[in-house]
Amino acid sequence: MSSSSKRVTRGSSTSGGGGGGEEQNSSSKRPRNEDPSSGMEGHQVVPRSNSRPLVTLLEGKDCSVEMPILKDVSTVAFCDATRPDEIHDKVLNDAWGVFLWDKIRLTGETLAKFRSLKIIIKIGPGMDNIDVDAAANMGIAVCNVNGYGIEEAADTAIGVILNLYRKINWFDKKVKDGSEYRTIEDVVEGGGECTSIRGRTLGLVGLGRVGVAVALRAKEFGFNVIFFDPYLDDGIEKSYGVTRVSSMGDLLSHSDCISLHCGLQGVESFILNEYTISLMRPGAFLVNVANTSLVDEVAVINALKEKRLKGAALATAGCKEAQSRLKDVDNLICIPYPHSAFLSETSRAEFREAAATEMRRAIVDGIPGTLRYLANNKNLNGAGRRFPTAALLPPGMITPFPDVNFAAAAYAALAVVQAQSSRTSPDSASNKNNWDD
Repeated sequence: MSSSSKRVTRGSSTSGGGGGGEEQNSSSKRPRNEDPSSGMEGHQVVPRSNSRPLVTLLEGKDCSVEMPILKDVSTVAFCDATRPDEIHDKVLNDAWGVFLWDKIRLTGETLAKFRSLKIIIKIGPGMDNIDVDAAANMGIAVCNVNGYGIEEAADTAIGVILNLYRKINWFDKKVKDGSEYRTIEDVVEGGGECTSIRGRTLGLVGLGRVGVAVALRAKEFGFNVIFFDPYLDDGIEKSYGVTRVSSMGDLLSHSDCISLHCGLQGVESFILNEYTISLMRPGAFLVNVANTSLVDEVAVINALKEKRLKGAALATAGCKEAQSRLKDVDNLICIPYPHSAFLSETSRAEFREAAATEMRRAIVDGIPGTLRYLANNKNLNGAGRRFPTAALLPPGMITPFPDVNFAAAAYAALAVVQAQSSRTSPDSASNKNNWDD
């Protein structure tokens, strides 16, 4: 083992394990997949019965949650890598399954280096750091554990919404900076007058698990909740006592606050950009505690500085470039991504337990077997929830996104709206924007 390599540390003894953690002779290594073109469909992959499969946590060095669930069926190890080039040769050669969070990106090139890998389990929602299609072509199952951190994400969204309306962060900063508020007039003249909540309209983009949790919480504070989600069956709004709108345009123009709760799979453009922000009510609030790629951060900052938006809360990567843009915008709340919105001690443990249980299903029952979170089996509906793009387009329009999710559907629909607006505007050249960027 070279001194520059990361050491793989076993989390369990190999006694009675048939040497599952031992180095294999290079002559015994098998090709990655006898029929890579077949993907996952029709395959039933089960570990060899005479050895325990090696299961590795690529990021971090704590297997305390995974160990009780997997120790009797596998050899559990950690790699403590932060980049693909830090993954040890032992893992590349022998790992049957791996866990990861968000640090490491598993591209097709990186996946090709694994010799024995059959399953990847992403701890937490989203799979932005995994080439899911390349994995399927190599016969590697990809699972992402979801269904946890729902309450935490909803609490975060409601927390920042209330904060924006009542200017809690703003007052905190002003007082700490030395501002004095001796009278009500001092507050008003200082720009600190707050916005009432009861009777205001909160517009939700997406009514999935987090969206529903936000809607139920918001109603208790007196918000009138409307939503746009073309995937859901008619009548779902009656179950939750909220109002459904038929288009993104309606949602943007009728909401005092917009909150995004949709995924982003296979889309590289923003839902909320300079043009779509212009469709919002003047002085509205914008909240995005979901994927950073849903919102054009620069467009939001410009709208805040020009007072077209009254306030915003954004998930942001927090890189140096972003920090330089954000530091002087005092009516903006920043949420670290990835991703404080859904995290708590409880949710982290739940994610890890669910991921370990999914790995156990793969080992005991095979792949696909009884896997609950399999994302790249061709018999399923692709990676994540799919939204019918055509539902957002005017009759007779052909969608330019034939197989994408809700974010792309909203993007496509708004592109059509904008194109129609540009054709009818006498100053169409000045309306040019970044839809095609």
